[in-house]
Amino acid sequence: MKKRKGQAEFVQWFGPLLDALRELGYSGKPREVSERIAQNLALEDDFLDETLKSGGNRFHNQVAWARQYLIWEGLLDSTERGTWKLTEKGKNTHLTPVESRQTFLKWVDINQKIRKEKSKKEIIEDQEEEEPETAEVTAENNLLSVLKSLSPFGFENVCKELLREHGFENVEVTGKSHDGGIDGFGVLELNPFVSFKVIFQCKRYEGSVSRAQVGDFRNAMLGRAEKGIILTTGTFSRDAEKEASRDGAPPIELVDGKKLIQMFEMVKLGLKPKTVYDVDLNYFQKFKE
Repeated sequence: MKKRKGQAEFVQWFGPLLDALRELGYSGKPREVSERIAQNLALEDDFLDETLKSGGNRFHNQVAWARQYLIWEGLLDSTERGTWKLTEKGKNTHLTPVESRQTFLKWVDINQKIRKEKSKKEIIEDQEEEEPETAEVTAENNLLSVLKSLSPFGFENVCKELLREHGFENVEVTGKSHDGGIDGFGVLELNPFVSFKVIFQCKRYEGSVSRAQVGDFRNAMLGRAEKGIILTTGTFSRDAEKEASRDGAPPIELVDGKKLIQMFEMVKLGLKPKTVYDVDLNYFQKFKE
């Protein structure tokens, strides 16, 4: 079980982890799963007893990292705390070493795009010693960074899902061949008697959307819809905001990065709620006296 240069050891557990969960009836407790893998592969005690610098068990930490990658890949369900569970996709997936490696590289690349301050090598090295929860906090929970790491077409499709969750109907993305800056359209029904067509544009930006871009979008919108929406991971310049609400022109709703995050949070799209506890220092103060 030697680590090859430039690779993470835990990749080798992807397939065995799926197999172990199938044998356990599609779900199991973390240690139960690790023990089943060790049993199936007849791993030696010396290997199983190795520890991390932090003192934790190295093998179980590797299996936990394998689980994290399989969650990202949609093969394991992370909603039930303390239990590892296969998704429907995971129940029927059997990964070869080559397929496991491809899955690993795919998600290292995604994480590197999110954590721009880290190289791929540094991310892999961190994962050898850290626990998977670290990655969830530093990368996956940074929703704006995740959205910026998507492909342009992927961002358009997640915006489509977001609009659907917020009550839009018949939402469609126009496809990769854009029509005058229009990325998609939908219908918003205010009540049984009133509804109107909306077109939208998605900009996966770091900077600001300009006044000219808002104007160009409105020109493409004329005669096609009653309202337009521009969604961006960036911001809008002051001139862009003025152009969007200019008197006598069809209104355009602007959704910047901050508002975009709020829209995801309102419908819990792509987000998992988490309870965080802060220590009540005032409560413990009386025990110091």
